[in-house]
Amino acid sequence: MAEICYFGGLVHYKAPSPLSHHSLFRSKPHHYNSFSLMAASVSAECCSSSTVEPPSLLVFSGGTGFNGVVEELKKLTTRVAHVLPVSDDGGSTAEIVRVLGGPAVGDIRSRCLRLSDESTSEALAVRRLLGHRLPIDAHNAKKDWYDIVEGNHSLWDGVSRPYSETIRAFLIYFQNEILRRPNERFCFSNGSIGNFFFAGARIFFQSLDAAIFLFSRVSEIPCNSLVLPVISTNDRLTLGCILQDGTIIRGQNEISHPTNGTMQTVDKRHCSTSALPSKIKRVFYMSSEGNNLLHEVFPPVNPTVLEQLRSVDCIVYAMGSLFTSICPSLVLLGVGEIISSRSCRKVLLLNGTQDRETRGFTASCFVTAIADALNRTHGDPNIRLKNPPGRYINTLLVPKDGEIAVDLKQLSEQGINDVRVVETVGDPKHGVLFNPSSLINTLAGLVE
Repeated sequence: MAEICYFGGLVHYKAPSPLSHHSLFRSKPHHYNSFSLMAASVSAECCSSSTVEPPSLLVFSGGTGFNGVVEELKKLTTRVAHVLPVSDDGGSTAEIVRVLGGPAVGDIRSRCLRLSDESTSEALAVRRLLGHRLPIDAHNAKKDWYDIVEGNHSLWDGVSRPYSETIRAFLIYFQNEILRRPNERFCFSNGSIGNFFFAGARIFFQSLDAAIFLFSRVSEIPCNSLVLPVISTNDRLTLGCILQDGTIIRGQNEISHPTNGTMQTVDKRHCSTSALPSKIKRVFYMSSEGNNLLHEVFPPVNPTVLEQLRSVDCIVYAMGSLFTSICPSLVLLGVGEIISSRSCRKVLLLNGTQDRETRGFTASCFVTAIADALNRTHGDPNIRLKNPPGRYINTLLVPKDGEIAVDLKQLSEQGINDVRVVETVGDPKHGVLFNPSSLINTLAGLVE
């Protein structure tokens, strides 16, 4: 049983082994650095039970754009490695990073929830709990949070004791970590319970991989689906970009959806933000204190991402924010080398609408940006590649009636001749989107 002790006005959480509350974890060794190996083992065991394996995919995406087709993708295959950035600094993620440090987990939490089980009433209750956001009003948010931490909130209805004790243990641990920093006042406004759970688990294990493994087991993600941070780290990561006019912008949110330093909800509607003063030349990682190119850092890519790239049947660059959701996963050393060496399907899903990052882009501009990121064209010349775009993308899926012009001649000159139009749906907030079933049917025709 979790034990809460009070010393000097601070709450100290004592839990030698929070995972022991649930039978899913009782047989697992307490070597937390090996969670990624455990996850791979579970996935291998799951796959071995099937005589005919469905196709395997690796998807580069952010936490929003591809979420709408995840459910439909499950009907084709669950053998999917979802590769996500850990540099998001907007929304409640920003407050966690500000007070507790560490990588941003918002995109990972969002994808894990989309992949979570919905087949039982308890699975739905767990999903509802971890997907809950606190009120915008700071006073009401704190009251809502304390009701959840103390186990009195209606969100716990339908969650069995083993699950509730496991989840609550890490929420309490998160709360304890906040209280240990009395000089930093944490704002719970619009906070994500899933993000708080994730942060508590990461700090407890001192491992992002372990936190993802735990979240995956609690939310019952398909055992052969992987949610992979492109960089496996416990450190804060800051994304920067340099524009073609030489301007440097620091922070993913400031590049993509600036909020002027407020705690407001990030508005990701395609028409909601002003254009950048100049087009983006490249994105890069920078130190937490830096604000120019002298502070560029080169974090290593997650080795599991490279392993998956070597073996999957299809590589997908998903729709979403091109420079802040997709390219941060492509600029890392080793990614371009492996993708260019593969002869599998390499599919770009073109956005249906323009956004702040890509205003004025044609389809071939998207291809150029991805190829430049993988080649590291505008970075250190000592690690630059010179592969043509066709080595990285061989198929383009275009949303019907989308805003982005498809310049077939330029695409052909880039080596991309397989261009397919996919049915779409209209969305009042996000504009033209792929019809999920049509998109997955098209992908199925490519990989099967």
